[in-house]
Amino acid sequence: MRLSANAEVIASVVAYSFCSGSLVLVNKLCLHYLPYPSIVVTIQLWAALLFIQLGNAFNLMDVDPIIMRFVKPYLLYTVAFSLGVYCNMKSLSLSNVETVIVFRALAPLLVSIFDAVFLGREWPSLRSWGALSVIALGALGYAMTDEQFQSQGLQAYFWPTLYLFVISFEMAYGKKIISGVDMKTLSGPVLYTNLLGWPPMLAFAAMGGEYERLKNDVSARVMNGEEHLFPPMGILLLLVGCIVGTGIGYSGWFCRSKVSAASYTLIGVINKCLTVLVNLLIWDQHASTDGILSLSLCLVGGVFYKQAPMKKVDHDYVDGGTPSKGKADDGIELGMTPLIESSVQSRSNRGTNHIGR
Repeated sequence: MRLSANAEVIASVVAYSFCSGSLVLVNKLCLHYLPYPSIVVTIQLWAALLFIQLGNAFNLMDVDPIIMRFVKPYLLYTVAFSLGVYCNMKSLSLSNVETVIVFRALAPLLVSIFDAVFLGREWPSLRSWGALSVIALGALGYAMTDEQFQSQGLQAYFWPTLYLFVISFEMAYGKKIISGVDMKTLSGPVLYTNLLGWPPMLAFAAMGGEYERLKNDVSARVMNGEEHLFPPMGILLLLVGCIVGTGIGYSGWFCRSKVSAASYTLIGVINKCLTVLVNLLIWDQHASTDGILSLSLCLVGGVFYKQAPMKKVDHDYVDGGTPSKGKADDGIELGMTPLIESSVQSRSNRGTNHIGR
């Protein structure tokens, strides 16, 4: 039974929201037992690739083939993706979840500038500049209440700051290339991203000394006569992370295909509200009350941010002159009902089901 257009949009939003909020918390808990961020991410990427290959082998899903002309535009994007994941995992291992969320909430500021300078968008409206200012003020207020900032200063924010710049570049560059890469299936973007993403993660693991640390930890457990080489809870959380990580790959692309890029950004910011609430209930490394209020101010600003529309041009070109396709991300609607209605109307007008990013 095929879902209606409204039901598909709702399903995509719910699926992406669940996976996005869950993965941050699962990885945070997993790193408490298995403090090897790059290795953990690599295993999650392999799990998604295994899922795709098994599904294709048993004719359960169609998968885009590996084509060299598709590899080239994805390669730089995947390096940025891998570096962003690594910075995110390092941030989670060295600070709290709220810190990562605040810096992620600052990304629209940089992306709006990249949009106007490189991607043919108008500059943000006064309302959007106001919303971005609210986000910046909230982030500053949070930093002033964070104990790690007070004790370590800027050192505590090195990885979150690097994550901010990397994720902003990834979002802007991803928008630049995805409309020029004609993927036929939902598994295609997941396949290319994960296939190109795991080698850099293994390199990051080597640079971070994770192999030596893993070897020492296993040796210590053997010498101590422990029953398990790895904490059972860590293995369980790793398996859950593999499932959720695969889910976010698919649900993210599914959601992008059903709503505009601006709406997708808004959904991502709103997801963080749920992450903070759950984190307060299950984790003891959360921010103070004043910090949570400052974080909430960031999220409020994110809600009222409206992405600038595209400049009035006949065509957008990518990859040396290839006309772009599937543009459907002008503006943003506030609230789930108008978001769904505008998304359904946009897709009805296009008459296609192009998977955009």
